[in-house]
Amino acid sequence: MGAGRTRGHVHRHADGTWHSHDHAPADESLHYGQGPAGADVPGMSQARMVKIEQDILAKNDGYAAGNRSWLQDRGILALNLVSSPGSGKTSLLVRTIEALQARVPVAVIEGDQQTSFDAERIRATGAPALQINTGKGCHLDARMVGHALEKMVPPDNSLLLIENVGNLVCPAAFDLGEAAKVVVLSVTEGEDKPLKYPDMFAAASLMLINKIDLLPYLSFDLDKTIEFALRVNPRLQVIQVSATTGAGFDAWLGWIDARLAALRVARDETISTLRARVKALEAALDAARAAKA
Repeated sequence: MGAGRTRGHVHRHADGTWHSHDHAPADESLHYGQGPAGADVPGMSQARMVKIEQDILAKNDGYAAGNRSWLQDRGILALNLVSSPGSGKTSLLVRTIEALQARVPVAVIEGDQQTSFDAERIRATGAPALQINTGKGCHLDARMVGHALEKMVPPDNSLLLIENVGNLVCPAAFDLGEAAKVVVLSVTEGEDKPLKYPDMFAAASLMLINKIDLLPYLSFDLDKTIEFALRVNPRLQVIQVSATTGAGFDAWLGWIDARLAALRVARDETISTLRARVKALEAALDAARAAKA
């Protein structure tokens, strides 16, 4: 049967009459994400789904705003690393910590459904790590991270790396209060991931293409991957790295250093502005007192 042609089907009705009609080609797709909610739940209207999502995200955004304020006040750069399982996030974090910890304090929040294996690997570097187990949850949320911050209390002017649950869907919608999302894509996953999971790549500021040391052994199209990612998010920055060999790490560490420096400048400017304001208020108070004398 030629492509695009339909196949006839004949059946008999209860009244004894026969009827023939065509079926759509077997390779047609079924789409359950085209309504306002972007998803489908049996027995629930699109309007109800949208309302539930808005309520959940609004609550999360409130916690995220509190986290962001707390982090910025202390000069802590928080990065939210997201990816599929097996992309090499933990190995990448280990190498990043080893490269940076001599010049900037680094702490890690680890997110997984179960176990503390990744947190143990991080602690072996000497960096503090707190494990969050989400149970059946498929992502971290801002309230979880806020509790972790209360428990860890990272030092001022430090780097906080948040390794989210391995998942390219759910974490995209949940702001944790981070300065930026960093999506990690390994060359073993396939170049079509940015188009299959566009929300994650649209939410990210940086894409790290990991495991580039394996490129000679794979049919992975690096240029096509970058093209697809930029089609989803034209502002997305891209760095190619290998957590195994260290290739590309100068660019990755430079990206972090630039954001640490910008955060310090912003914090110094805020402190200077507050000091100037306090000085102006003190002068106004002195003038008022002098006028009354």
